Amino acid sequence: MQSIRSIVHPTDFSDASAEAFAHALRIALAAKCKLYVLHVAVPDDKTGSGSFPHIREALARWGLMQANEVPAAVCDRLGVKISKVTLEPQSVVAGIQRFLDEHAADLIVLSTEGRQGVDRWLHGSIAERVARYARAPTLFVPAGRPGFVDQARGEFRLGRVLIPIDHAPKPAAAIGRILGFAHGLAGLATTEERLLHVGREAPQVQRHATPGHLLPVALRRGDVVEAIVDEATEWHADLIGMPTAGRDGFLDALRGSTTERVLRNAPCPLLAVPTDLD
Repeated sequence: MQSIRSIVHPTDFSDASAEAFAHALRIALAAKCKLYVLHVAVPDDKTGSGSFPHIREALARWGLMQANEVPAAVCDRLGVKISKVTLEPQSVVAGIQRFLDEHAADLIVLSTEGRQGVDRWLHGSIAERVARYARAPTLFVPAGRPGFVDQARGEFRLGRVLIPIDHAPKPAAAIGRILGFAHGLAGLATTEERLLHVGREAPQVQRHATPGHLLPVALRRGDVVEAIVDEATEWHADLIGMPTAGRDGFLDALRGSTTERVLRNAPCPLLAVPTDLD
């Protein structure tokens, strides 16, 4: 994956968002990039600025700074600029769209909370606007399931990455971005990848960095979603990386189809990467 310069983490201040926030913050620290923690108010919203995650407390818990240090120390010492943004009451869709129009994102980090959370972020116009306007990799962090960031210690646990692939969309570039993401966070030597195809004949995938060298692809039979979830569970994957169809087909590749159905049952976070990124 290309260098991450900006991360956008929309939050509704729910307990379910805490896991996603930890991932967004830890990735921002690793990338030394800008992090926007974004809340779009809605009519009769009772939350205020005090509802934002306590960043210095998290960094203190991770042993990176003292909880009573000035906010500027986060940027000066750790190289991360964090902005907490509350938009005035409005349509959540319009708010996120407008924000992404004005602030380019290299990664979006979203919380999902089982069926309810997936419906909230993937169905309807919210998902359409977020995915189409962002045109960026999106990390979905399921609440209540193990993530690859330890909330208590701030450590990465990103040893195994499962990448389901098919003959279309062509996955080579997206595979390179997914592995670049994992290697950039956890290191090349500590991360193992497994390509998975559900069907009779696996697509041939050349290693992105060394054309002509084919990557091994594991095969499973049966229902595609069940096979992916079973493989991730049995192999103890820390991340599922899903190549998706890109800008025009990104939501079609999510809503009501393989990626969304995998997300509903995934035992770990899922990174959706459009195959047509520049």
